[in-house]
Amino acid sequence: MGLLAPADQQKLRESFNEMTSKVRVLFFTQTLDCETCVHTRQILDELPPLTDKIAIEEVNYVLEKEKAAEYGIDRVPAIALVADNNGGAPRDSRIRFLGAPSGYEFISLVQAVMLVGGRPSTLTEENREKLAAVTRPMRMQVFTTPT
Repeated sequence: MGLLAPADQQKLRESFNEMTSKVRVLFFTQTLDCETCVHTRQILDELPPLTDKIAIEEVNYVLEKEKAAEYGIDRVPAIALVADNNGGAPRDSRIRFLGAPSGYEFISLVQAVMLVGGRPSTLTEENREKLAAVTRPMRMQVFTTPT
């Protein structure tokens, strides 16, 4: 039995229809010493049955250190979102999730997947102008804590 209720699955199917390109979800995991890796995989496994635009690629953090380094992953579980540009070269979105994306973080994961998949942003024009004014590279991190 899945984690999502049938009504939630249907809502996600409809939302994923807004995506214009495919997204590869790189799931960095390891077999030992990772309490939340199995739970994270269960969460991720809910997405591909809802659309053909999402694929999960499991990456063994221990055995594939080079790939982890390529994506800046230094702990597990971790998720990196990669746009598959309709036959073009894959494009790293630079969006990362560390830890299990459960609770409110699941909604953030879904929103990020949809953005990487080409769904238009919902930013206001005012906020788009503020972002356009940024002239140097920035690293933005958002931390959440389950309560």
